[in-house]
Amino acid sequence: MTGNNDIPRRGGAHGACARGRRPSAAAVVAAVVALVVSACARMGQPDGGWYDETPPRVIGAAPSDGSTDVTSRKISIFFDEYIKLEDASSKVVVSPPQIEPPDIRAAGKEIKVSLLDSLKPGMTYTIDFSDAISDNNESNPMGNYTYSFSTGEHIDTLQVSGTVVDASNLEPVKGILVGLYDDMSDTAFTTKPMLRVSRTDSRGRFVIKGVAPGTYRAYALQDADGNYIYSQKSEMLAFSHDSIVPTCGPDIRQDTIWRDSLRIDSIVRTGYTHFYPDDIVLRAFTVPQTDRYLIKTERQDPRKLGIYFSYGSDSLPGLQGLNFDASTAFIIEPSEKLDTIVYWLRDTALVNQDTLNFVLSYMMTDTTGLLVPQSDTLSAMPRVPYEKRKKELDKQREEWEKDMEKAKEKGEPYDSIMPVEPLNVKILSGMSLDPDKNVIMEMAAPLARCDTAAIHLYSKIDTLWYRSRFEFKQMEGKLRTYVLRAEWRPGIEYSLEIDSAAFEDIYGLVSLAKKQGIRVRAMDEYSSLTVNLSGTRDTGIVVQMLNSSDAVVKQVRASGGSAEFFYVSPGDYYLRAFVDSNGNGVWDTGDYETDRQPEQVTYYPKKLECKAKWDVTIAWNMGALPGDRQKPSAITKQKPDKEKQKSNRNLKRAQDLGIQYVP
Repeated sequence: MTGNNDIPRRGGAHGACARGRRPSAAAVVAAVVALVVSACARMGQPDGGWYDETPPRVIGAAPSDGSTDVTSRKISIFFDEYIKLEDASSKVVVSPPQIEPPDIRAAGKEIKVSLLDSLKPGMTYTIDFSDAISDNNESNPMGNYTYSFSTGEHIDTLQVSGTVVDASNLEPVKGILVGLYDDMSDTAFTTKPMLRVSRTDSRGRFVIKGVAPGTYRAYALQDADGNYIYSQKSEMLAFSHDSIVPTCGPDIRQDTIWRDSLRIDSIVRTGYTHFYPDDIVLRAFTVPQTDRYLIKTERQDPRKLGIYFSYGSDSLPGLQGLNFDASTAFIIEPSEKLDTIVYWLRDTALVNQDTLNFVLSYMMTDTTGLLVPQSDTLSAMPRVPYEKRKKELDKQREEWEKDMEKAKEKGEPYDSIMPVEPLNVKILSGMSLDPDKNVIMEMAAPLARCDTAAIHLYSKIDTLWYRSRFEFKQMEGKLRTYVLRAEWRPGIEYSLEIDSAAFEDIYGLVSLAKKQGIRVRAMDEYSSLTVNLSGTRDTGIVVQMLNSSDAVVKQVRASGGSAEFFYVSPGDYYLRAFVDSNGNGVWDTGDYETDRQPEQVTYYPKKLECKAKWDVTIAWNMGALPGDRQKPSAITKQKPDKEKQKSNRNLKRAQDLGIQYVP
């Protein structure tokens, strides 16, 4: 019977073989030809048979796909083979959005959908399965599939599509909701659920289907609470005031037919319906979290008390000691935004006091979003109590005394004073320095004394060392950080020498002698880059050089339509620019409540190669490409998911066996 199945029959099920008659000569010839063709195609079937590479196919639905006047909330979609549904909760999107999540499951050769929300009259519904459907045995993907029906007399078929990118770095945003509103008011996004929705794929792409003719606005939302409304400041969002009017028209595309993975068989021109707009770009951002509250207080180090807030302030909190006098107890080290404040204890007696009780007064955001005064009574204890620290110190003293006695007995020299821990001074700059940088030092604790006469800088000219002039100052806004500025000459070797006891902290600890060689790199070790900007009317543009990790290496403000980078180390770089609207030198996000878009970010679409001794000049038309096509793929972290494709195991198997395979 197997052999007979390979022979083409005429007359359907009632052919000659079916009636039990002897086959005609023509039938025999046809059978032989069919067998020869089959043999030529596969030239010997490999052991185990051929794989099933046919994806599942929809053979029907109830209600049928594209039905109108539908009242049932239960839908069944039938397939020609057993299927499975992958990650339906995140991949399958129902539009209009369902506040009560629908029940979607696979059962044999069927997908069952139960819509738990009531159906709206005169509305087109779409169920977009994306790539969630595949066959049960071989996992052959069906491809993107959308089922639709209408509760009214007609079904809407328009579509709009585009891309969502992160406004700060143009990374594609995966899995964010994109919705349309026909209500053009600014309050719709915060008061009404989205009218029609889709979800972006790994490329940040979205397609919203089943759209009725009209005028819309598009929004994106990382919906944390599932209500399809922008209701939490922590939710990533994108908004645009551009009006969207969906349309469609006939178009032609070229489809490439591949003979195998390397050879093109043919190119076919295919007509299709092109839906517009298909190039929407939404720039998503997260609103700064400005709610202010106390996160924690800690005293890991007995010498300092740390106060941490969720957001900054324009003034320091008030601190009133309950078991100590706080008016003269501290040296205060605040962060730039006053969201972290470190109180260094001046008095050793307070350092040795295990519990500090105090009242902290500060401004806190209440439930209505307003700043109100707040006072908390708090206690702070060190991680290691004083008694334990004292026992450890006594143990060290005992060991030192024993060592001293042994040295006396042997007549060896000894120090009559027990050594104490020195002040730790970190030189943050390395031994190699760029001419446009300076030497940075960080002290372990606030200084009580700094002797600049004990700091020496020497430069080596030929074989001789000469004193070099320098300036040593505390960095603005940094309590324990200092900068040593000098005229750093390219190609010159320097020696930084610091005498012992040059620095003394507020606890009496002094620094040890320190010496570090510094080599300033020569000019012929660098490249330079000049970027001539065009295609924008914006001013205040900041241009950033990026490494292969998309991290900023250098940053300059453009002047006169160009940005210049000097002392560029040889390597491969990328460029990013942003419009610094407020002139603060950093990229700022947007705010929906104040109708402020995030500052515009643009990427140069190519990699730049800078070599030693090269002066590179490029022209950058910042308006040449849309935002979703600017960022080079080499530094794009959100890579597209690998598309589900037929495995072509039959083709590979035939190639391994050296035979011809015809699917």
